[in-house]
Amino acid sequence: MSEALLFLREEDLRQAQLLLFLANARLAGAGAMVLGVAGLSRAQYRVLYLVGRYPGGTVSDLQARLGVSKQSLWRAMQPMLRQGLVAAATSRTDRRERRLTLSETGIALERRVFDAEREALARAFRLAGGGSVDGFRRVLRLLSEPAGGDTAKAGAGGGT
Repeated sequence: MSEALLFLREEDLRQAQLLLFLANARLAGAGAMVLGVAGLSRAQYRVLYLVGRYPGGTVSDLQARLGVSKQSLWRAMQPMLRQGLVAAATSRTDRRERRLTLSETGIALERRVFDAEREALARAFRLAGGGSVDGFRRVLRLLSEPAGGDTAKAGAGGGT
């Protein structure tokens, strides 16, 4: 086995997977109190976050980004629609489409969760250094692409 591919050994891949699990749990824990007070789950926060990142996107766009069924998405969205955190307006160009945006309350809630998580991210990035952060982003970008996606963008620093 080439020395350049040693990081592809099963044990190294398992360690990377474990670190992703642990990092996600730590990051999620930082915002958990804010979400708990709002009565929202982590799945609902993913919806809130993505609607905030892509305002005016359609329900279908959101469904594709999350990789969930329409039924699962609506189950997560219903409480947020009732609470007035997310608004779903009929598209001007296609009456079958619903365009999603966050209300001012939704924007404020998403911001509070992000603020709770920001320090953990900033600390890790600061300690790892710029080159490590770029590599980390490239790996995460590739992991977040659908299988067979265009990987040329991954090294170009484009991003999410």
